Amino acid sequence: MGKSVMPAGSSAKAAKYGSGCLFFSAGAYLFIHSDMGTDPLDTFALGVLKHLPLTVGVVQTSVAVVCLAVVALWGRRRPPLSPLLTFFLCGSVIDVERKIDWMSHIHAPSILILIAATLFCAYGSALIIMSGFGIRAIDLVAIEATTQWRWPFWAGKGMIELSLLVTGFVLGGPAGVGTVAFLVGVDLLIQPLVMLNNRMLGLVNHGLPERRTPEPVNV
Repeated sequence: MGKSVMPAGSSAKAAKYGSGCLFFSAGAYLFIHSDMGTDPLDTFALGVLKHLPLTVGVVQTSVAVVCLAVVALWGRRRPPLSPLLTFFLCGSVIDVERKIDWMSHIHAPSILILIAATLFCAYGSALIIMSGFGIRAIDLVAIEATTQWRWPFWAGKGMIELSLLVTGFVLGGPAGVGTVAFLVGVDLLIQPLVMLNNRMLGLVNHGLPERRTPEPVNV
């Protein structure tokens, strides 16, 4: 009888990672299709492009590299390269979805598309984080804040993306209802979805540490 090449745990992680990338890419495509605003990172990238002869991909990659450097220095460890794979994989899937443009055959109110986009991106992010592999660079910084400062995940992620949004908007980048939906909805939903997947579906969380309530001190 032949032995399994990939351990069961690795298979489960790969399944969570792959599903997470598909969910996130579908949500990002829906945000684009809704035409109600980009996510904060795109707002920043498009704002920078108003002043420098770069591309969206170059600006976003630069942000990812900076975030990975922060994680490496903060955690005093070698930065992972897997987030760059996620960046490439999700970007490629989004490009395919935009070329197929499957939502063009579905007539739905923009607000429903925006809600679906928010839920898909949040759930996809939760699955990627739970896989412990390829976690997006901004999410890694937020996780580091959760570990080092005991911040809730949404606070660390929200602070980073709000900074990108404000800077990008000042530089001339676009922002709209969709941008706010991503900043508020996606950031707030990720941690509850991680807990829901763990407790209700039994999915193992390999990426986001749980915040522990400090034990009372006896005087």
